[in-house]
Formats: sequence, structure tokens, C-alpha cells
Amino acid sequence: MKRKYKTKKSVANRFKITKTGKVLRLSSFRRHLKRKKSKKQLRRLKRKKLVTGAMAKKIKKLLGY
Repeated sequence: MKRKYKTKKSVANRFKITKTGKVLRLSSFRRHLKRKKSKKQLRRLKRKKLVTGAMAKKIKKLLGY
């Protein structure tokens, strides 16, 4: 019998799995103290980042994939 894992809700709120199975995350350093950061930097921080390697595998397991 295959074991079913419960979805870790804290992980589900922080990460998203794409249709092709890639793991996306949001950038840090975007909550406050934005005035000293350049507009270019803030624009780049808006984009979602790709999680790769062993960390992506762990996240997928916690999300039940």
C-alpha cells in the first residue's frame, strides 16, 4: 500500500508547483525598508524564483507530490 502524506500548510503557503513540476518561491527583502533599494532591484524582487536540487524534492514531498 502506498502511504499518503498530509500537506504541510506552512509549505503550501510559501511555495507553488507549476504544471511541469517546477517549484517556485517568492523573494525575500521585499517587506519593508524599500526606500533605499533601487526601483530595478524592487522590480526584480517581484519575480518568483525557481527552487532546484534537493530542496525542491523535499518541498514536493511535503506538498504531497
